Formats: sequence, C-alpha cells, structure tokens
Amino acid sequence: MKTKSLFFAAFVLVSSLAVAAGKDEPRNIGMAIIPVKGSETYKVIYKGETAGKVRLNIYNSASRIILTETFNSTQGFIVPVNFAGLEAGEYTIELIDATGKKVEKVVYGAKKASDKIAHISNIDKKNGKFLLSVVNPAAGEVNVKIYEGDILVHNQSRVVNGDFALVYKLNPAASSVTFEVSDNSGKIKTIRF
Repeated sequence: MKTKSLFFAAFVLVSSLAVAAGKDEPRNIGMAIIPVKGSETYKVIYKGETAGKVRLNIYNSASRIILTETFNSTQGFIVPVNFAGLEAGEYTIELIDATGKKVEKVVYGAKKASDKIAHISNIDKKNGKFLLSVVNPAAGEVNVKIYEGDILVHNQSRVVNGDFALVYKLNPAASSVTFEVSDNSGKIKTIRF
C-alpha cells in the first residue's frame, strides 16, 4: 500500500511538471527524493518523458562520486539508496537523461549509536532462568556480573565481535537477582529482578 501511495505521489509530481512546462517548452525530469521513516534510506523516484538511458549519480560534500548507476530503456523507476555507514553531511543526488539533468541535495544525519548495551529477560521464574542479550556491534570486551541478593555469584569477561545472547540458570529461591553488564566504552547497564 505504501508503494502504491509513493508511486501515486510521484505520478502527481510528474504530471504537475508536465502541465507547468507547457507543450512547446522543454520538459523537466520528474524527480523526487523521499526519506524512508525510521531508516537511513532515501527513495529516489524518477519519471521521464520517454523510455531511455538514465544515469543516477550521488556525490558527497567533497563532490566525490560515491555511487553511479545507469538504467537502460526506462521511463521511470523507484530506487532505494541506503546511507548507512556513510558520514553525516550533505549529499547531492543527480539524475541525467536525454532531456537534461536534475539535481537535489539531501542532508543525511547518521543514527547515533544506541546507549542500550544489554537486555535481560526472566524467561522462566520457576526455574530461575534469565536471558541476557548484548548489543555490541563492534568488537570488544563485555563484562557480566550477577548478584543474588548482595552476593556476587557470577563474574565473566567475554571478548565479542557483534551481538550475542546467553541463558543463565540461577537460584530460583534468591530474594533478588541483579545483572550488571558493562562494555569497554564505559557503558554500564544494571537490572534488578
């Protein structure tokens, strides 16, 4: 449904451009850049007068080309462009077809790294089972300390390269259980059950 709405919006945009240009004047390339909510992706929408060769170029703020793609025998397309992993800043998106060139700029702000390093769930209260999942996209060391009441019952340092998860079986009769998870960047997460 979203794709149909997006395509309809692109169609309205191109139709408006065609009407505004008039019959005897050269027409503009129909182009729209739409950010995809909740992601680092933009949709590049193109609609031309006739089918033909279209080139898509994307430049960084230093005017260096970071992407080029050519589409043959096309009158229109919708292309997702993922900016994940790129530096935050202004990017230039350029479309070139037989009628000319259209340029638009987008300002991409890289998503901030999450402060959340761990999630702990009590998956089986009766048997004292807990699931620890650690979000650690970079290689590094993770420290896990587990307390039953005020007594340290588990202390482990683990070198990880990416996310991981472990199930711990603890004393189900413990009055309270506390997990303390830290990483080598200094983030600490403490959860008490």
